[in-house]
Amino acid sequence: MEEEDQQKIPDLIKELVLRLLSQNPTSDSQLLNPKSPSFHKHLRYALRILSARLRPSIAPDSAAIAESIKRRLVTQGKSSQALTFSELYTLFDSKTGLGSVNNKWAVLHLLDIVSEDRRSTAGQLDSPLLLPNLALGDAESGDNDSWVLRRRVKDKGWSNGVLLVAKDPENARDVAFREFANLVKEENEVSEEVLVRDVLYACQGIDGNYVKFDSSSDGYVLSDSIKVPRATGIMVRKLCELGWLFRKVKGYVSESMDRFPAEDVGTVGQAFCAALQDELSDYYKLLAVLEAQSMNRIPLVSDSASSGNYLSLRRLSVWFAEPMVKMRLMAVLVDKCKVLKGGAMAGAIHLLAQHGDPMVQEFMRRLLRRVCSPLFEMVRSWVLEGELEDIFAEFFVVSQSVKAESLWREGYMLHPGMLPSFISQSLAQRILRTGKSINFLRVCCDDRGWAESATEAAAAAGTSTRRGGLGYGKTDALDSLVDEAAKRIDKHLLDVMYNRYKFKEHCLAIKRYLLLGQGDFVQYLMDIVGPQLSEPANTISSFQLAGLLETAIRASNAQYDDPDILDRLRVKMMPHGTGDRGWDVFSLEYDARVPLDTVFTESVMAKYLRIFNFLWKLRRVEHALIGAWKTMKPNCITSNSFTKLQQAVKLQLLSTLRRCQVLWDEMNHFVTNLQYYIMFEVLEVSWSNLSNEMEVAKDLDDLLAAHEKYLNSIVEKSLLGESSQLLYKSLFVLFDLILQFRSHADRLYEGIYELQARSESALPSQDKSKSRKQRNATSSEPGSWISEGRKALTQRANEFLQSMGQDLDAISKEYSSLLENFISQLPVQQHVDLKFLLFRLDFTEFYSQQHPRS
Repeated sequence: MEEEDQQKIPDLIKELVLRLLSQNPTSDSQLLNPKSPSFHKHLRYALRILSARLRPSIAPDSAAIAESIKRRLVTQGKSSQALTFSELYTLFDSKTGLGSVNNKWAVLHLLDIVSEDRRSTAGQLDSPLLLPNLALGDAESGDNDSWVLRRRVKDKGWSNGVLLVAKDPENARDVAFREFANLVKEENEVSEEVLVRDVLYACQGIDGNYVKFDSSSDGYVLSDSIKVPRATGIMVRKLCELGWLFRKVKGYVSESMDRFPAEDVGTVGQAFCAALQDELSDYYKLLAVLEAQSMNRIPLVSDSASSGNYLSLRRLSVWFAEPMVKMRLMAVLVDKCKVLKGGAMAGAIHLLAQHGDPMVQEFMRRLLRRVCSPLFEMVRSWVLEGELEDIFAEFFVVSQSVKAESLWREGYMLHPGMLPSFISQSLAQRILRTGKSINFLRVCCDDRGWAESATEAAAAAGTSTRRGGLGYGKTDALDSLVDEAAKRIDKHLLDVMYNRYKFKEHCLAIKRYLLLGQGDFVQYLMDIVGPQLSEPANTISSFQLAGLLETAIRASNAQYDDPDILDRLRVKMMPHGTGDRGWDVFSLEYDARVPLDTVFTESVMAKYLRIFNFLWKLRRVEHALIGAWKTMKPNCITSNSFTKLQQAVKLQLLSTLRRCQVLWDEMNHFVTNLQYYIMFEVLEVSWSNLSNEMEVAKDLDDLLAAHEKYLNSIVEKSLLGESSQLLYKSLFVLFDLILQFRSHADRLYEGIYELQARSESALPSQDKSKSRKQRNATSSEPGSWISEGRKALTQRANEFLQSMGQDLDAISKEYSSLLENFISQLPVQQHVDLKFLLFRLDFTEFYSQQHPRS
């Protein structure tokens, strides 16, 4: 079949030449004879033209040449012909399959040349020619080498347009190709195919024959003994950069996978290495394809451009463009993450992903989805199950072994170094609190109701399945999961604290007993423990005081409280030394058990103890003044008992009693107003604020913050803060002076009662009953006032009253000085409520006018 096709070609050329010659009006009959020498001459010329390597000067683009023809027709005013040509070309170009023309561009180029020639000969020839005459010129000389085409235009007739085809007699093109090939061989001792294969080896981390890794220069270099052009050496060195990068990435992956122990790498590091390994697998596939192409011979310049699928250094640089970018990124990541793990590694990769190149963004996003997968699984497990599955210490939540009462505050905390930059600080705090709430319910409250809340939260957030909906770039899904879980679990936790463990009731019980808000209980307790507490502290029995506490509870409205609350109230004797009295060391304590001890910690109870000691001292002073008033109340003793005394002694007695009464009034005014301020403006207002904040609290942290605020408010307003230490000391000096006054008042009225008794014994009376004599028998001993007579009684009374008057004057003077000092410090206190205490103590401006401040 092939022989028949080859035979047809000369026959077709012969027929073509015959037709061309027959259309030439100047041709004679000999030219039309296929057997004539002239016809054979033209036939040989046509064969030489067709066998010559003639190439057009324009690119082989059929669409471009069609557009050029259509544009030329439009510029010539032949719009209809241009439209017709466009339609015909569309049909021509769409025709495929058997019977269609393969080289459509050549057909269009041929038609374009014919059209141009017909225009040039229009009007000169009667009939159009498909091609101009073939000039014989040098047709017979030379061989089938390259030909040069030029066109000579004459003035008239057919001879006016002649197409001359001239051959290159010197074969300059072939000579140039041969010289170039020899030059390349002289400049290159190694062929480019060998260099390409060595570069491919180097890009796999393998030394080639001529390109090897040099540790001194830390890179792949071409041996100095190999003679290659400088440009080739530079290109090899640039291409081998990919091998250096591959060596770094591959070394990190291999080292991480083989490293022991595994905690040095962690799950995030393992995911990072797996992601890098996947990228290297794609890189290996590319190298396999390039290896196959490198087996093809690189054609010379003289060869046809379509001589096969080969691989040169320049083509290799194009192939390596994208892998070079990715490998550089991976190398940078390897350097950055070499000493990092867990959340710190993910955060570092995230920061490097902030890039403007879409390809880099997509590559880094794909890498981060793999790297962050373990972290998001830890988050899901933590916020829904309270499980901290962090074997290699990679998570930003860390735990430590603590007691149950310290679980919430110290059991779990954030590790800032492991917090990825794509998780905000507020979100991390919510994640921490949600997991803490689950563990608090599980460990401290022995509750399992949180599991249902966690399931509802996962379903509401769309992450009910494992790994469902969570991943890098899905911040909204993470926010939704954490918000839903936190909202439900925190609500369940507060319900457990309020309903099951009665947090509000316990806070109220502490206020009533430790902050002395249960008035009848406090008053009765002071009455029955007063005699015991007046004894030295080392002689007091704690068991006896506990019994007295139980008696006070049963004798007051406290007996109706919850037995669990009353069972937690106990007596505590503080450490004491020699000389301390029971009043100085007595206190009450409240046993806050798990989980309440999370709120009422040791430090919190220590603050409550400070407040109790202050309030207990205030109540003791109040109790002392009430006791003094009970002693002073029967004023009838001043009217009838001393009628027989001298007038001067009687006036001195009345003056002393009046001085004592006035001093008591001043002290009682101060203590009453101070107690009102503490009990109502401090304790009640603070309790009201705590109650309101407990109602709006959303989680345990809010509850802790509200209680801490409540406690700090009491401490600051009660003069117990650091900024009120001087005022606090001044107040306690005043308290000691008031207690001292109580002892003087008791001594004064004891002396007056004794003076009264002795005065009655000194009066002549025959009607004294036997019982009266027995009652005063103790005053008839030798050395008593009665045995000395009225004169001695008057003298002793005068001395006693004078001494008591001096003591009261000294106490009054010292009290005025201390009170002035105390009031003068109130306006400079930082807390605004302490400034209003001045108004309550000095609302008539008595002290301000008596002791004006400069």
